[in-house]
Amino acid sequence: MQYVDQQQLTHPTSERAWQRMLSGRRLNLLDPSPLDIEIEDIAIGLARVARWNGQTSGDWALSVAQHSLLVEQLLTTFREDVPSSWRLLALLHDAPEYVIGDLITPFKAALGGDYIAIEQRLMSAIKVRFGLSKLPKAAGHLVKRADRAAAYLEATKVAGFPKGEARRLFDPKGVLSNLGIDDWPLETSPPTDAERAFLERFAYVSKAISSDET
Repeated sequence: MQYVDQQQLTHPTSERAWQRMLSGRRLNLLDPSPLDIEIEDIAIGLARVARWNGQTSGDWALSVAQHSLLVEQLLTTFREDVPSSWRLLALLHDAPEYVIGDLITPFKAALGGDYIAIEQRLMSAIKVRFGLSKLPKAAGHLVKRADRAAAYLEATKVAGFPKGEARRLFDPKGVLSNLGIDDWPLETSPPTDAERAFLERFAYVSKAISSDET
């Protein structure tokens, strides 16, 4: 089925603000619709977006898809009984980057308002699309803690940071030292493998959410 951007038909001479996805969807970056968001597009995009601006060791860049899987895995180091919907939020916490890419934190801060506003609108649409809009703030807080733990692991395992520097940047309160994650293995993988693993985990967690609701 071919999807048609009604705004483009109405204003054919207006500056293009949408991106065509492989699914055929046209996603408006300035006013994203949940109806134009597909998990397959997210998976292939995140699997091909590099973390750390590609400055990582290994034969492949560390992808945002791999990072998302790591964050979801790390949730249980902070809480054993993690609800399935919170796991899905972890998998999708960086999903806007399938459209806008992954910027390192210092550059994102320098860009400021417009970039952050676009990122937030995309995230809002993604949450609506996958039923995550009404999660408690505690879910976001837990994902953020796991996100920082993942950043620490990535920094020390593949991004060349000395442990002392990584702890100052990503663990200033020293909470990670008691989690036993320093020995976790981390290797980069080909984009096709990361895409497949991301989709498989999404399917598993989504099924768990359905089971929880019945």
